Amino acid sequence: MFPRIILKSGKEKPLLRGHPWVFSGAVAKVDGEVSPGDIGDVYSKDGYFLGRGHLNPLSQIILRILTPRKEELGGVFFRERISKAVHLREELTRGKTNAYRVINGEGDSLPGLIVDRYKETLVLQCLTAGMERIKEMITESLVKEFHPQNVYERSDVATRKEEGLAESRGLLYGKNISEFIEIEEFGCRFRANVKSGQKTGFYLDQRENRLLLKRLSEGKNILDCFCYTGAFSIYGGSGEAREMTLIDSSEEALAMAEDHFGLNQITRIPHQCLRGDVFQIMRNLKGEYDIIILDPPPFAKRKGNLPSASRGYKDLNLWAFRLLNGGGFLLTFSCSHHMSWDLFQKIVFSAALDSGKSIQLLGRMGHAWDHPIHLCHPEGEYLRGLICRVV
Repeated sequence: MFPRIILKSGKEKPLLRGHPWVFSGAVAKVDGEVSPGDIGDVYSKDGYFLGRGHLNPLSQIILRILTPRKEELGGVFFRERISKAVHLREELTRGKTNAYRVINGEGDSLPGLIVDRYKETLVLQCLTAGMERIKEMITESLVKEFHPQNVYERSDVATRKEEGLAESRGLLYGKNISEFIEIEEFGCRFRANVKSGQKTGFYLDQRENRLLLKRLSEGKNILDCFCYTGAFSIYGGSGEAREMTLIDSSEEALAMAEDHFGLNQITRIPHQCLRGDVFQIMRNLKGEYDIIILDPPPFAKRKGNLPSASRGYKDLNLWAFRLLNGGGFLLTFSCSHHMSWDLFQKIVFSAALDSGKSIQLLGRMGHAWDHPIHLCHPEGEYLRGLICRVV
């Protein structure tokens, strides 16, 4: 008999539409003793079964639904879920890349679990108490499915505190791994720092957006802001850009970007790496650019940060439009969870208006295909990008 979450009247509607989260504010009462990571069931006020999943009374999200059925959540269940996720990636990665997301939390009906592949190494993140409790079983399933050389844990994210968990990092399976793993995507080569790099070692979610840049790059002068280790610029160089300027605050990241130029044999393309604050550097740039990429870190980690974040995005995009040539392209992104499409687009349009230039919106960009989003879980969509052109 599992603990039972009884909802307040009317609070079952999101779950009936397929949303996988139960918020603590929607709960009328809890029947049974509950510890972080337990399996529990959720019922409507009139006793209708709504789902089964991982409980955590310490979290604002008290239950993350794994299944709408009364089924056993054991090894067989999780192996089947993992196998389905792997099958999708095998169909879509063949011949394109050896680094991709294997499991994307709610998008693969495994809330709280992230797994990325870098060649023969898997990198795992357990974001919830429920997944933390079955981490060993998940690792065993991944080993049986992939036969990797290593499984490395990067559960070193601040959101674990909300689950009552400490950050964790280290080897879960295999022999000790080197700090950098060389990967390839669409013919471009990179060294991913899986031990201490951003995310799990690389920004896998921008893969298709980088490919788009490559198609636009021939003969162009490119400004790559918040470039990190230069992945966008490497695609630009492989697309025969004329010249490139990279900006980032990290000396280590810029050094790796230079390494990537050598690794991809495009050092012949004139380029410069500028270290410092992007906001300040953009104000002092003299050149005119054909393509500008704005891919900043999240400005709004909390909903209360939205006003200041909006000002930051407005400022960046305004300067980008001012620096663009006629016919130039802006690829601008937000990875702030709380920044909606509507608000982000309004900010960019406002910046375009203030720039005094005529701007076309050519399209939207989002996560790479290996980062699926549950259609009933819009919170899973965090990366928003717009392609704009100066008329």
